[in-house]
Amino acid sequence: MSLPSLIHLPATLHASLALAETTWLAAVSALADDALARWQAWPAARQAAFARALAASEFVSEQASRDPLMLLALADSGELERSLAPNELREQLQAALAECGDEDALSRCLRRLRNRQQLRIIWREVNRLADLRETCGDLSALAEACIDLAYAWLYPRYCEQFGTPIGARSGTPQQMVVLGMGKLGAHELNLSSDIDLIFAYPEGGETQGVKRPLDNQEFFIRLGQRLIKALDAITVDGFVFRVDMRLRPYGTGGALVLSFNALEQYYQDQGRDWERYAMIKARVVAGDQQAGQLLLEMLLPFVYRRYLDFSAIEALRAMKQLIQQEVRRKGMADNIKLGSGGIREVEFIAQAFQLIHGGRDLSLQHRPLLKVLSVLEGQGYLPPAVVGELREGYEFLRYTEHALQALADRQTQMLPDGAADRERVAFIMGFADWPSFHQQLLYWRGRVDWHFRQVIADPDEVEGVEAVACVGAEWLPLWENSLDDAGACHQLSEAGFIDPQSTLQRLVGLRSGGHVRAMQRLGRERLDAFIPRLLAQAVEHEQPDLVLERVLPLVEAVVRRSAYLLLLTENPTALQRLLRLCAASPWIAEQITRFPLLLDELLNEGRLFKPPLAPELAAELRERLMRIPEEDLEQQMEALRHFKLAHRLRVAASEIAGTLPLMKVSDYLTWLAEAILEQVLALSWRQTVSKYGAPKRVDGSQCDPDFIIVGYGKVGGIELGHGSDLDLVFIHDGDPQAE
Repeated sequence: MSLPSLIHLPATLHASLALAETTWLAAVSALADDALARWQAWPAARQAAFARALAASEFVSEQASRDPLMLLALADSGELERSLAPNELREQLQAALAECGDEDALSRCLRRLRNRQQLRIIWREVNRLADLRETCGDLSALAEACIDLAYAWLYPRYCEQFGTPIGARSGTPQQMVVLGMGKLGAHELNLSSDIDLIFAYPEGGETQGVKRPLDNQEFFIRLGQRLIKALDAITVDGFVFRVDMRLRPYGTGGALVLSFNALEQYYQDQGRDWERYAMIKARVVAGDQQAGQLLLEMLLPFVYRRYLDFSAIEALRAMKQLIQQEVRRKGMADNIKLGSGGIREVEFIAQAFQLIHGGRDLSLQHRPLLKVLSVLEGQGYLPPAVVGELREGYEFLRYTEHALQALADRQTQMLPDGAADRERVAFIMGFADWPSFHQQLLYWRGRVDWHFRQVIADPDEVEGVEAVACVGAEWLPLWENSLDDAGACHQLSEAGFIDPQSTLQRLVGLRSGGHVRAMQRLGRERLDAFIPRLLAQAVEHEQPDLVLERVLPLVEAVVRRSAYLLLLTENPTALQRLLRLCAASPWIAEQITRFPLLLDELLNEGRLFKPPLAPELAAELRERLMRIPEEDLEQQMEALRHFKLAHRLRVAASEIAGTLPLMKVSDYLTWLAEAILEQVLALSWRQTVSKYGAPKRVDGSQCDPDFIIVGYGKVGGIELGHGSDLDLVFIHDGDPQAE
């Protein structure tokens, strides 16, 4: 988004600017060399930018007056007016650390670089010389360079003192892995962020090369403590980054560093929903990058489930309720991160889709929020208008967050109370006064909150207040067996069931069946919430008996994986589509019962009733397979099977809805077969060539692949039906005598 244009300094800030300029002039004049002349020689544009930065930020004023030579050196380098090149910041820090002889020097070097870069970043932010992506990227690169290079400086010195940690199993030297979580992991740090870290090491063992070896864990705990001190401790030069280690297993009560096996075991046995949410953005920021990637691959199944996981919405909803309670308790309604319509709500929306669908749709497995929003739009999870508002609202909130933190380099998301700070924030954001800015802020918070409620809010809540009765509550006594048979049959008959006795028997059979009796508490709660909704929607159909007869087998098939019940409970329109399709087609009912993962297709009406044309179909399958590692044949085959099932369902649904003419059904089914055959041929060629080598033509050259698939019968005549086989002939142009 674009903020309003820069405005002239309001009269209310003239006095604070005059004081800051006086302090700066005194500081630069006190220097013995030509500092004053260097400053006075600045071009007019830089002088104007300096005045704007002084008026907007007490931090800039304090740092410039405290160390005028630092600012003058920044100006001479040209870094105030340009973006940094890739790795430029890291190279600056590497050169400085090469001169550090002890940990005190390391501490000074890190803090001075941080102060220099923080001043540069705020200068560029308040003067609109950097957009949101550049500011967040520079801050994240600064943090990553400080963590990684401080670790690289400390590690060999600790090996000299305590020995080199060696893996008991591999016999190789061990390095620590530092995971950056949250905004650091996603390259989204704000101007005064904490950094959330998790420390790990590959395997147990002990150090070698010293008389008194240490256990590997003890070595890395000591190293981790020193790394935290190098970054977090407040000295006369300030601090580098505040370090938060509470996201590690067991929080503050757990060991500072754990082995890979211990981490995997913890998340497998005890990992909680909020830890899945936190792990979405985890990234290796320091230490052994290669080992760190292996660790992230180990933890991936914990974060992203292979099946649709609508329990994620329940978890995010519970987290939001806890946050709201804390906001109310502490009077934090003006917190633009945690309050209603704040930054966290946009993050929850994006991560809800990631946790639900990310195990199957690999395009959602991204860390940066704005990239995830683009995927949600591109893949049809959210309409373009919704994504547009979420993107603009999020960027406005993040710019506001930076304006708040630029004032004094403090970690805050609270709107200021003081008139002077309010004027500064409005000035940075390009508004003439606080009321104008605040009105726009309230608008975006309102839009974000509205979209958040559409995605995350409990369907049984109205305007944030729990409804008196949930949808279908009138059917709950019947389902819970609180009515006698006569009363239950009477209710069913009154609602429109033709054969209430048979319907009641089906419901009783489901309730008393072995699968339901074996359900755990959470699954049973989901079933008890779903069945009344199912009955309430079934009676809206002309033949409710038929609807239940076709849908209840699906319910029985998914009771062991109650996330599917939650999907339909959380999405009433998806349940409506399910009943409509099952009422119209026993084949669809049978297909969804056999393959419940097809329920995912019911969520997106635009995709369900509008199958793509042949080129789009082929492109979609190619893109889906490109996201899967070439060596993972099992996942490739699973993707092909799901693609076929999903698109056959879309064709059948479109036929029922009347959006696809009958004469076009065979065209789409044939295109589907052709798209799959094309990719199966490509996969088979790669697999076979990698194992046996490429065949040769008669002239001795290699085939590439010189292999065609010829379709006969219905596929050749573009007349495929839903139950058609494929009659195929394979023809190659290789030398039959060659090997």
